[in-house]
This record gives sequence, structure tokens and C-alpha cells, in this order.
Amino acid sequence: MQGLSVEQTASGSDQLQTITVAGDEGSARLDRVLAVRLPELSRSRLKALILAGQISLRDTPILDPAYHVAPGDTITIRVPPPVSPEPEPENIPLDIIYEDDDIIVIEKPRGLVVHPAAGHETGTLVNALIAHCGESLSGIGGVKRPGIVHRLDKDTTGLMVAAKNDRAHASLSAQFADHGRTGALRRGYMAFVWGVPNRPHGTVDAPIDRHPHAREKMAVRQGGREAITHWEVLDTFSGRDGKPVASLLACRLETGRTHQIRVHLSHIGHPLMGDAVYGPGFKTKANSLPPAAKVSLEGLGRQALHAYLLTLEHPGTGEILEWTSDLPADLAALRHQLHAAE
Repeated sequence: MQGLSVEQTASGSDQLQTITVAGDEGSARLDRVLAVRLPELSRSRLKALILAGQISLRDTPILDPAYHVAPGDTITIRVPPPVSPEPEPENIPLDIIYEDDDIIVIEKPRGLVVHPAAGHETGTLVNALIAHCGESLSGIGGVKRPGIVHRLDKDTTGLMVAAKNDRAHASLSAQFADHGRTGALRRGYMAFVWGVPNRPHGTVDAPIDRHPHAREKMAVRQGGREAITHWEVLDTFSGRDGKPVASLLACRLETGRTHQIRVHLSHIGHPLMGDAVYGPGFKTKANSLPPAAKVSLEGLGRQALHAYLLTLEHPGTGEILEWTSDLPADLAALRHQLHAAE
């Protein structure tokens, strides 16, 4: 290929590289051009850099690996220095619900990523747990996930448990793998959804796999992994016209797939309120809400999902333990405003 022009400079501890797109590369995908031009970086590393906003065209980050470049484009690549493969302890406050020598149960706030990943190498729950639990924290889950046996999405709030030693990790991992089919494990979620189901309770049994076109999303797909969600209507809400517009569901997981509740509820036509990924077509429905409820939803800035129930068998004593969690302030305010006009 022609037109290769690379500059490397120091910017703090980052490395900058500049690439000029050649004529025979016109209309090619950004990730493919970078893979050829920068063979020293793996494809996964390049994708992570793109998604983290480190690849720019005329000072504007390109966040889509499939972006088609044009001849003459000057692409700037900022490569941060390698980070330690082992997460470092960070003094991040934890809302601890229960703790003993084997397990710790916390109330996860919105915005907290569970374990380090591309774009979120620090500031995670794992970093906080390492600082809080010290040397006892289990490493069976790997250096990136010590003590972690399940996860919640970044903006989903609620109850999470982590193991503090290897014995507890093995026990909890087995319970979560069983999903409560033969044991005590139960996980319950409160979900504010658009519309009202036509029956009081039901089950979504639909396999989930990666979305065929949007790799950051999941989708119901034949041949995917088994996924089962049970739901029950707890509350209904009316819109400005007095007709039902939304509802509050209690969901129980029988499996634990990525984004399972979000995907399943969208699949049956009742996506989560505030879910920009799986419910973008419902955004205009906010106009049918009472004014105060619309303001509350617009200020939410996340999917309206909360993990309110966790039941498990204690790894050491065998005692059945159960914790419940009230709706956080933002979802409690949404519920109040949805009822206010009735």
C-alpha cells in the first residue's frame, strides 16, 4: 500500500501515531486499515482503542470500528501505556449490606463497572473489593475478576455478592451455575417497562446470543444459549390520556445471560424505560407521560432496572440467607411521579 506516514511522539505517557489513508484504501473499514498499518497492535487492542475514543479524525473521535475511511484522511491513534494485568486496590466507598469471613454483599450504585475491561481499567467494583478485602479476596475468577461470581450492568443498581476466599468462590459459582433450579439461589429485579402485559405473569423462554450486526448488543437468536426469565406485574401507570402507558414488573432469572432481562422484555414488546440500547423506538412514548414523570424519566439517564432480591446458601454454614433492597432514589422518584397524576 502507498501513502504510509507515521509519526510517534510522547504526550505524557501516551504514544501518538498519525496515519494518512492511501488512495487504494478508500472506503475501507477503519479497523481493517489499522490492522494492516499497525500490525504490532492486535485486532482486539485496536477495537478497544476505537471504542475508548482513542482514534480520531480531525480531532473528532471515531467510535465505530466499521467507519469507512476516505483517501487523504489523517487518522490519529493515541496508544496509552500498557497497564498492569492485575487490578490495583482503590479506595472506593462500598455500601455493604452484609459481610463475614466468606462473603460480602453490597448495594451496587449506578455507574459502577463490576470488573476491569477495555475503557474501564480502573474505578471498578473489583478495585474497591481488593482495597476492602485485601489478601483474602478469591482469585479463582481470574486476575480481572477476583471474587466475582455474577455481575450487574454498569447502570443497573442493586444487590451483588462476592466471595472472599476460594471455598466461598467455589460454592457461590456452583449456586449461580445452577440458577436456583435445585438450590436456594434466587435473584429478583424490579423493572419499569413501557406498556402493560396482557396477563398478570408469564415466562420468556428465548435463547440469547450476540446481535448479528451490533456486536455490543445481545439478541434473541435461534441457536443461542438458553435463557429464561419469569415476570409478574406489580404495578401499572397511566399516561396523560388516562390509558395504561407503563408498568412495574418483578423479574426472576432462571439463567444468567448478558443483558438477559433487557433483551427478553424488549423481545416481548415491553422494553425497559430509559434503555437507549434495547428500547430506542420507545423514546417518543415519554411524551405520553404526565409532565413530572416525563421530567423524572429524562433525568434518569439509565435503564430503569434494580436488583432488589438475593437469596443464597451460605458457603460456610449452609444457612439460607436473603436480602432485599428498596428502589434507589431515582427509581423511587420515577414511580412516585408516574402515580402522581392518577
